[in-house]
Amino acid sequence: MNKISIIIPIYNEVETIDTLLWHIEKNASQSITIEIIVVDGGSTDNSQKKVAEHKNVIQISAEKGRAKQLNAGAKIATGEVLYFLHCDSFPPKDFDFLIMDQIQKGNKAGCFRMKFDYQHPVLAVSQWFTRINHLSCRGGDQSLFVTKALFNEITGFNENYIIYEDNEIISRLYNIKQFVVIPKNLITSARRYRENGVWRLQYHFAVIHLKRSLGHSAESMLDYYKKTIK
Repeated sequence: MNKISIIIPIYNEVETIDTLLWHIEKNASQSITIEIIVVDGGSTDNSQKKVAEHKNVIQISAEKGRAKQLNAGAKIATGEVLYFLHCDSFPPKDFDFLIMDQIQKGNKAGCFRMKFDYQHPVLAVSQWFTRINHLSCRGGDQSLFVTKALFNEITGFNENYIIYEDNEIISRLYNIKQFVVIPKNLITSARRYRENGVWRLQYHFAVIHLKRSLGHSAESMLDYYKKTIK
């Protein structure tokens, strides 16, 4: 395996996606072949034009919804390894080499530890737990790498989930004991916490996790999300 496909879903992220694409270029090891696939969900803010300025980036459109967009990107990916990345999460130096090193060790899926770009006691505790390799410590902001063969084997993202799609697929990877946490930090934006309030948003995320553990439907979780989170 010598190629990683980086798949990034966006919707109205004209400023953030440009910053991320430059970050990837500067922090890739150059020792691994990578392709970058940006999947736009119908942006109306010139995001598509901004992405087009990066000549080595593949851009496609898909129906809005991260699970649908991520599956669309995976479908056209030519890499043996898929790396799903939020547009406001910035992987560490030589992230591609670190991922491929784990693949060569037989670890077919995993993520990085995470740090927020904003200091707050609640977030400090939350980010500390991302070093622990347990399902309860996972989330989409930590990114996700998985071999394309394994991704296809578990049938990709569940498109019934408009939110929580990352946690849902990660739970299936844990069920088959295929997950590793790379001990390097990915930096992710705390913008939703700043918009909603840290304590308030953390509470609502906890309720959503509880709903999932109690067997609530994807629709029930989405309805709660829409009513409580900006």
